[in-house]
Amino acid sequence: MAPADKAEGARPGEFRLIEEVFAPLASGAAGAFALKDDAALYRASTGWETVLTVDAIVAGVHFLPDDPPESVARKLLRVNLSDIAAKGAVPKGYLLVTAWADDTSFDWIKRFASGLAEDQERYGISLWGGDTVRTSGPLMLSLTAIGELPQGTLLARGGAHPGDDIYVSGTLGDAALGLEVLRAKLDDLSPEDRAQLVRRYREPEPRCSLGPRLRGVASASLDISDGLFADLGHLCGQSGAGARIEMDRLPLSDAARRAVEGQPELFQLIVGGGDDYEILFAAPPEKAGQVAAAAAEASVSVTRIGEVRETDEGVKLVDRAGQPIPLKQLGYRHF
Repeated sequence: MAPADKAEGARPGEFRLIEEVFAPLASGAAGAFALKDDAALYRASTGWETVLTVDAIVAGVHFLPDDPPESVARKLLRVNLSDIAAKGAVPKGYLLVTAWADDTSFDWIKRFASGLAEDQERYGISLWGGDTVRTSGPLMLSLTAIGELPQGTLLARGGAHPGDDIYVSGTLGDAALGLEVLRAKLDDLSPEDRAQLVRRYREPEPRCSLGPRLRGVASASLDISDGLFADLGHLCGQSGAGARIEMDRLPLSDAARRAVEGQPELFQLIVGGGDDYEILFAAPPEKAGQVAAAAAEASVSVTRIGEVRETDEGVKLVDRAGQPIPLKQLGYRHF
């Protein structure tokens, strides 16, 4: 982490902060040099390729200012691991850039680092390096994840063909509904349901066990960050295809189902709310058995929700009678 800010204050200086809080997170990676050098050293395994992805989160935009720092850390790491998984890769390590706001306390930073430490243990990775600075604006955090996969096995967005089945892992809409709970809505739900939805918003579950098992099975893949139909549009756009999704097939958690039953208009958040971080992928019908086997081995539920169509048919959501359902919001817009 290169020098950037030498100011003292409520927090320790930069180098003490790195030594006390972040260097322990690099102890599992020899090439990180305990964060005492300007760069890390990494050598991919023979016959494997490196996959890189980066995401940034900003207070007030991607997480709430009063979210627990441990949850913020886990979300930052997991949204990147979700991208790695959707490409079929295995996570190896990460780089971290922190732009601390003036009111970010040392205690908040220590709790943030403890959240990273817990997830490092869970996913078998280490911190390799990065940078730490101050900002007069809101807290901003950026993480670059590094993964590996065998040469020539990357699961790209493009590659789906008309006739392929479309699948999604896990359940949809929980995170978007969780954000509604944090905005003091959905008070008619039970405390248990509200807590489950909030947890899915704050701490997504990257499907690291499923992604590598889809190599050679899926024809196209990506993770759902901006919303089911926004990201389905990306997959279809890159594949030069259309899609038909059946509403009744969309997998919902019990909490989400109860929320939608009470307020049917919330269904728009299920398909367009974003922050699901589930894997959306296409696969030829003849590989349905391999898809089921991959899901069982990964202990992750996978649901067939539709099929790839010709591009002139567009991307549609239909009811059980096959009639199109209008969508008010396709997904989250960054700008």
